[in-house]
Amino acid sequence: MSNTTIRTKLRSDELSCPSCVPKIEGALLALPGVENAEVKFGSGRIEVEHDPARTDVAALVSAIAKTGYAAKPSAF
Repeated sequence: MSNTTIRTKLRSDELSCPSCVPKIEGALLALPGVENAEVKFGSGRIEVEHDPARTDVAALVSAIAKTGYAAKPSAF
């Protein structure tokens, strides 16, 4: 994680199968400024390392929504 990146924690209670993991991670990694995305299928946790000046939380949530899943910010 570089100095300009932050770690955003999201949660989705809609993860219904393991195949959603690469779909969501791929959508997040396609966003500008996203360096890493990790989806935990069993817990619904999603962690994203990104540059907040290039991609904000709303863009992360929107990218996940485009894959068919709802997510929201979380502190876990």
